Amino acid sequence: MRDYAKIVPTFWTGSTGKTLRKSQEGALVALYLLSSPHSNMLGLYYQPVLYMAHETGLGIEGAWKGLRSCIDAGFCMYDEASEMVWVKEMAAYQIGEALKPADKRCAGIQKDYDALPDNPFLGAFYDRYRPAFHLSQKRVSAADIEPGSLPRIEAPSKPHRSQEQEQEQEQEQDKTNPPQPPVAGGCSGTLTQKKARVKSERMTLKTFLDRCRETGDRPIGGYEPLQRYIAEAKLPVEFVNLAWAEFKRDFGPGGKRERKQQALWRRHFQNFVEGNFYRFWYAKPQGDGVAYELTTVGLQAQMAQQTREAA
Repeated sequence: MRDYAKIVPTFWTGSTGKTLRKSQEGALVALYLLSSPHSNMLGLYYQPVLYMAHETGLGIEGAWKGLRSCIDAGFCMYDEASEMVWVKEMAAYQIGEALKPADKRCAGIQKDYDALPDNPFLGAFYDRYRPAFHLSQKRVSAADIEPGSLPRIEAPSKPHRSQEQEQEQEQEQDKTNPPQPPVAGGCSGTLTQKKARVKSERMTLKTFLDRCRETGDRPIGGYEPLQRYIAEAKLPVEFVNLAWAEFKRDFGPGGKRERKQQALWRRHFQNFVEGNFYRFWYAKPQGDGVAYELTTVGLQAQMAQQTREAA
């Protein structure tokens, strides 16, 4: 979470601000997007509407209404599949209209850009800010890559791949390499070539799980970006499995969001883990690292899951 966010006075007097003022929801959502706890200095970040609805107090309907007003005013763009938002001028507001080539922040901006999850706005962001921040490497969204091909990164130097692009590389390697041994919660296997062909297709979680069973894939165990994050954060695997069980109840048959469709369910679940969406665990300092423990909500979920499994 950022410590602060800049909101310039001209927000209220500029042409975009005047347009947004016509809708109370639009003005509130715009201010929220500029200062969201999930935001970054680039203005290109993961922002589920569910979070927006809760944190603004607008509710789902009001949040969507405000977001549509922001999009119509040209303030931002939003991709439902990846749940990524791009506030087009936010980097200029937060960082500056332009930096000198020798400014060390340029390298930091490129690094932050390289680390972004795959989304449709990567190319447009690069085109908009390349001259201002002297960016050197342009990423290509997975949606723009033909199935079965390797990711293309426009760069004169060694490529930096996003997490989803690395998964595409693994799919190519799977043609010649044997499956990996079991990892995280007993899940194993990598994506098959057939899976790569349907990667960008939106579907419900039930359909995704059904296809995993058909192809012999395990839903999350073969997803290397998630496994890497678990290892880097030193998260207990049993906590991740608890979140996965709740995720399936939430988005699966009979769940509150069973009709939700995603193109990247693995990545969607990873976002839930990284953001500790269900608030199942907390971290406390221990030596040079941290120790994780379940919260009251996590303990309740664990007991409920154990009861269901024993039934």
